[in-house]
Amino acid sequence: MDSRLVALQQRIGHRFSDPALMQRALTHRSHGADHNERLEFLGDAVLSLVVSSLLFDRFGDSDEGDLSRVRAHLVREDSLHRAALQIGLPESLRLGEGEARGGGALRASILADALEALLG
Repeated sequence: MDSRLVALQQRIGHRFSDPALMQRALTHRSHGADHNERLEFLGDAVLSLVVSSLLFDRFGDSDEGDLSRVRAHLVREDSLHRAALQIGLPESLRLGEGEARGGGALRASILADALEALLG
């Protein structure tokens, strides 16, 4: 397994049982056909469910509108971007040459999408 993937697993405290799936989650569309977009779709749903459940349990007196606003704040792109930077996700991404040269590894949308794909 790629040393960057091993290091990422150590940083997040989780060992992926399928290294190929982890690799796909970290592969941007610009890199090739086996990219992370479908995993991103799944991860977005997983993240929304987990955050919704935690908010529901933690803020029992809050109404649906308040819970929805807090959830939207927590799962928005800039929040995911910050989380991706905190775990060192840019070092593990696989990008096409042009995207890499253009600074794609630090682009908020790419990092947020990759984090969602990892959750998928």
